[in-house]
Amino acid sequence: MLKVGLTGSIAVGKSFVLEVFRELGCFVLDADKVARDVVEPGTDGLRQIVEAFGESILLADGSLDRTRLGSIVFSDHEKRLLLNSIVHPLVFEAQDRWLQTRESEDPDGIAIVDAALMIESGGYKRFDQLIVVWCEPDLQLKRLMSRDGLSKADAEKRIASQMPQDEKKGFADHLIDTSQGFEGARQRTTEVFDRLIASKKR
Repeated sequence: MLKVGLTGSIAVGKSFVLEVFRELGCFVLDADKVARDVVEPGTDGLRQIVEAFGESILLADGSLDRTRLGSIVFSDHEKRLLLNSIVHPLVFEAQDRWLQTRESEDPDGIAIVDAALMIESGGYKRFDQLIVVWCEPDLQLKRLMSRDGLSKADAEKRIASQMPQDEKKGFADHLIDTSQGFEGARQRTTEVFDRLIASKKR
């Protein structure tokens, strides 16, 4: 099985690209969903986060208050590292279990795992190839403000907390530019899919 990592900065269109890969017949896993699953109420992940950050990051129903936790870690580098040190190993374990299951189902398939911090966490090294999704910076800012209802200053702070897009591109085996909208992104994703298929035949 060809194991492919897919990453990119916040609000660059990773989810759309992942959906196109799904339509093309790839197995796909959204790491945001995995990251949510590993901190559900009753999990070891949530217990560790409460130990590290206190019960103030819980909602009344006992689930994680993502907005509150986000506001803490986006403005504090050390606390962001602490959170990542808890969540990343749990996410890796869940991804690896998923990959093993997909491989047993279809040894000749293509499995694509999407994760925003794949390069920063070193997780990309576990994959055969890496795709980086990107778009023009002014468009990224507009998309993030619109999607999350953020002020320009808050959106810029979130973007600045991540590795710069140009730095991420340097790690890529394949690049997908979503700046031209859905159809342009779909065409480019299809081209990369064809290259993934070709690489399996070598």
